Amino acid sequence: MQIHPNDNVEIRENGHKYALSKINKGQDVIKYGFPIGVATCDIEIGEHVHTHNVKTKLSGNLEYTYNYKDYGIKPAKSDLYFEGYVRENGDVGIRNEVWIVNTVGCVNKIAEALAKKTGAKCFTHPYGCSQLGDDHSLTQKILCAMIKHPNAGGVLVLGLGCENNNINELKKVLGPYNEKRVKFLNTQDVEDELKVGENLISELFEYAKSFKRKRVHISKLKIGLKCGGSDGLSGISANPLVGRICDRLVSFGGSCVLTEVPEMFGAEHLLMERCVSKDIFDKAVLLINNFKDYFTRHNQVIYENPSPGNKEGGITTLEEKSLGCVQKGGLSPVVDVLDYGDTITKNGLSLLNGPGNDIVAITNLMASGAVMILFTTGRGTPLGGAVPTVKISTNSTLAKKKANWIDFDASVVLDKMTMDQGADSLLSYLIEVAGGKQTKNEENGFSEIAIFKDGVTL
Repeated sequence: MQIHPNDNVEIRENGHKYALSKINKGQDVIKYGFPIGVATCDIEIGEHVHTHNVKTKLSGNLEYTYNYKDYGIKPAKSDLYFEGYVRENGDVGIRNEVWIVNTVGCVNKIAEALAKKTGAKCFTHPYGCSQLGDDHSLTQKILCAMIKHPNAGGVLVLGLGCENNNINELKKVLGPYNEKRVKFLNTQDVEDELKVGENLISELFEYAKSFKRKRVHISKLKIGLKCGGSDGLSGISANPLVGRICDRLVSFGGSCVLTEVPEMFGAEHLLMERCVSKDIFDKAVLLINNFKDYFTRHNQVIYENPSPGNKEGGITTLEEKSLGCVQKGGLSPVVDVLDYGDTITKNGLSLLNGPGNDIVAITNLMASGAVMILFTTGRGTPLGGAVPTVKISTNSTLAKKKANWIDFDASVVLDKMTMDQGADSLLSYLIEVAGGKQTKNEENGFSEIAIFKDGVTL
């Protein structure tokens, strides 16, 4: 399969690249119509093109020029609705769960015990104490975003009492809250924390019952975009399919969020040229260059990517990985750039600060307000976030082998459906998920969080 007329490689069924013409040493290797690296030796027609004969061309921070391009993603009317939960502040969730949010890792086991007894969901983590400065602040922002998340009908904030992220300090960051929806428990303050916790959770379940599913227009849907365990077909099947979903949702007035900043390196220009204003463009430039500075600040190579699994699946350089990765954002205009813990305020496609690490990325997406995450994968993962995490396979082999992990097989767009037909099918499934259909991670009971760490621990 030749993806773009200018490509000098083709993709075979295994996701790997093979030369369509002779590629001389020092010549660019072209995929998706863009250079993905440079040949380190002469490559003959039909020869395998991979890490043994190609290297990245990327290096260091770059300067960029704003030149907006409109790809024609315009507002469109839609008669699509889903059954969601409309909260008192107008936010719309797709689940009505009771969550236990810990201020500190010291109460993880208490949270697990309460979850087991009551049916509430808990999300353990090791942070909330002995953190300083921005690192401490980031933990607070992520936890407060969880407390406010519309997929939670009620929240028990569970603390210890002596941590620097104690409940009183967290409340300063949280701001106003509904006392019926959010309850607090310092476990050091009571004799039997399990009994008190059960009573509080019972009250939260009663409050959550006051919400019923209502017919909500698709423009209220907020979706996070993520890939993990990518392979050579990620940028051909699953990611472009998700990009088509993104463009449709944005045209209908909805919101999508794209993260994994290091996996934008080499393709960032395709996102920057879609920024709707110079101000958003400048924020996108800072997003990219600040993350590169994060690498160099820790004496790490900026382009130490792709992963071993990516390479085994056929991805050779970071340029190739990034050109496939950013396709999840379709061709939609970029309307905002968000930092850790920021929430979605604009309809359209937003870029979100954060690493490519799967658990951290899906936590960041959830904290931004995404009620569902579309997770494309070529190698598979059982991972699930705090919100429904839809696993979309790039190939049929994975979909069959790991049917207990995969929700949707995107390989249908390679031979059975057009991209638009595939998007119709996937969108119908997503509306079902928004209306209550459980994803595989939910069926398996797999849900977790991880908070980005970049600071001193006492």
